[in-house]
Amino acid sequence: MRRMTLNYCRMTFKYQKGKGTIINMYTISAKLTFYIPHATSLKDKRKVCRSLVDKTRQRFNVSVAEVGSQDLHQTLTIGIAVVSGEASHAEQSLDTIIRFMEENVDAELIGVDR
Repeated sequence: MRRMTLNYCRMTFKYQKGKGTIINMYTISAKLTFYIPHATSLKDKRKVCRSLVDKTRQRFNVSVAEVGSQDLHQTLTIGIAVVSGEASHAEQSLDTIIRFMEENVDAELIGVDR
């Protein structure tokens, strides 16, 4: 049940007192939903969440946080944001991060919104 849509945000900045230097910055984000069948309490869910978020932050330089379904003990929703100077690099990094998270969690990835 993976639903994917791409969301890019291109931001252009000018700096150096009007000399016309333009910097392109691309951001891409994703929302991942995991099912944790063995979680019987929010404490079990928090353990899985903390482990996954810490591993991801340690390995990659990205923003990662629990963004939804915080009262449901078997559903974990995590948001990821990547910033890069090139759109292709941002997309490749996000794909790598999603694969890493899917392989390093004691839960089932049931949805990806990109």
